[in-house]
Amino acid sequence: MTKRFGFTLAEVLITLGIIGVVAAMTMPTLINQTNGAQYKAAYKKALSAISQGITLNVALDDYDLKDLSGNDSGNGTLLSLFKKRMNVVKDTTEKSIANYSPKNAAGAAWNTWGAKDDNTTVFFNDGSMFSFPTATKGCSKKADGTIVGGDGTEAENTLCKGFIDVNGIKGPNKMVQCDGVDSGKAANCTVTSPTDIYPVIFYDQAILPNSDAARATLFGKS
Repeated sequence: MTKRFGFTLAEVLITLGIIGVVAAMTMPTLINQTNGAQYKAAYKKALSAISQGITLNVALDDYDLKDLSGNDSGNGTLLSLFKKRMNVVKDTTEKSIANYSPKNAAGAAWNTWGAKDDNTTVFFNDGSMFSFPTATKGCSKKADGTIVGGDGTEAENTLCKGFIDVNGIKGPNKMVQCDGVDSGKAANCTVTSPTDIYPVIFYDQAILPNSDAARATLFGKS
């Protein structure tokens, strides 16, 4: 008689079952890490592109964010600067963006400045978008380091703020947060799962992260 060596059907099914269980346990983590790396890279790219647009405008037209008049007179609006110096595909008010519902770190509906129709959103050709108050103007930093808004006051609510969504209206539309902290702000913040929305502050020729989680993502604590 000839002896045949191989696996029985039961052994094959058990092996496949084990492989399936391991894959089910590890795939979500791998996908999350891949998405997080993509969001982080896109965030850095968006900050760089906007910064270059502002710098280019200074070189060609000799004015930056502190010189914005906020209307069509003088140096115009932030929107007009973006249209001149960057590849803007579309601009609109946030209220008119269908199915766009950004969430805060706790998963609740989130909006930076209240009424959505007070904001302007620009869509860039790389798929990212940038939202900011339509009335943004005169964003500057005083010589002593105090950041002031366009009305000349030093109150925090006059800072020039906005947010970058690195993949546009595509989900998850969630604000980046520090690990284990709902507010996205904490000492020694680390971010292991970057998301797609990043708050920013901008003035003069600078655009910078505006939360500990956004800074941790940009500067490597993720």
